[in-house]
Amino acid sequence: MVSSAKKELVASLKQSAIDHSVVGVVNVAQLPAQQFQRMRRTLNSKGVKIVVARKKLMIRALEESKQENILKLVEKMKGIPGLLFSTSNPFVLYAILQKNKSEAPAKAGHIAPKDIIVKEGLTSFLPGPIISELASVGIKTKVDGGKLAIIADTVVAKEGDTISENLAAMLKRLDITPMEIGLDLVAAWEAGFIFNAKDLGIDEEQFAADITAAAQWAVNLAVEVGFPTSETLPLTIQKAQREAVNVAVEAAIMNDATREAILAKAEREAAAVEAAKK
Repeated sequence: MVSSAKKELVASLKQSAIDHSVVGVVNVAQLPAQQFQRMRRTLNSKGVKIVVARKKLMIRALEESKQENILKLVEKMKGIPGLLFSTSNPFVLYAILQKNKSEAPAKAGHIAPKDIIVKEGLTSFLPGPIISELASVGIKTKVDGGKLAIIADTVVAKEGDTISENLAAMLKRLDITPMEIGLDLVAAWEAGFIFNAKDLGIDEEQFAADITAAAQWAVNLAVEVGFPTSETLPLTIQKAQREAVNVAVEAAIMNDATREAILAKAEREAAAVEAAKK
């Protein structure tokens, strides 16, 4: 028989899925309890609710919410899953979680969150058994000035790979901290659409730069084709004026705008003729 506590939890989760425009799935498998509580407080302050419960109960709540396509989130649940509820949007939610992550060393059995790359360059290691230890995890070295140097950038683990004990130990010796402590957003639902986490990561500075560049290209194109708008008319008039002056100078039409340019052109041509005579 299902306990009243479980029924109340399912009802609460169901209502949260109905009341919030965004429902996310997170994996808290590698998140220590202390960091989890800190993240819970941070999310609460930003209007985001997080619940970690038995997978079966969360699935039941999503089913009963009857939201369009929301059951597709079930396919995304992995590790120790939890549900996030927000009235923001998936991109903002992802950004909040990413900004509250911190770096940590890798341990045996951890899953690489991204490609782990050991950079080319000099190390602090002296030649010795360390050479074969580095080679065992795919890192090639050479002796440079009495120290070992890594020959080239080396991918020692690809995203999704399980980190071995040897690799974890070597990364620690190289002072590389590839893991991220924080909530791992797996996917988010909004208005019937499912967003995978990898689709939500946006470089905000680069995005703003791209928008600025696109706006400039649009203005340049509009000026070139003579498309009048409040932004392009001043530039179009300036362009037309420059072109009119250039035509007048070439035709030797003397006026206040062309006089100096025509006289300078005549001086240059006279100097060229004189130089040719010599």
